[in-house]
Amino acid sequence: MSGVGTQKVFEDDRVIVWHLDLEPGEHGALHTHVLDYSVRVFSGSTLEVAGPDGEFLYTVDLESGGAVNFRVEGDQIVSDRPGYPAVPATHSTRNIGENTFREVLIEFKK
Repeated sequence: MSGVGTQKVFEDDRVIVWHLDLEPGEHGALHTHVLDYSVRVFSGSTLEVAGPDGEFLYTVDLESGGAVNFRVEGDQIVSDRPGYPAVPATHSTRNIGENTFREVLIEFKK
């Protein structure tokens, strides 16, 4: 299984910082979140989210400039964004939008 981003750019005793870039049509690797995290979207797009067995779950539009926080609760991740569905901690994404998707993801070590 892969890391939670396309490139780890920093790690210390408190955080791990990742870049995630997905070109239109590109699939992100199946991965599992075990730490709470925040994302900051630099280039938004529409992502399709799939569960651990590759089953389609839903699509989400992430806008440039947006930020979302997530907590790991058992085998799910829960967002602080109202109406945002819980996601299996193990999942993958695919960029189904027209723009390159770019975010920075910061995991918080416990």
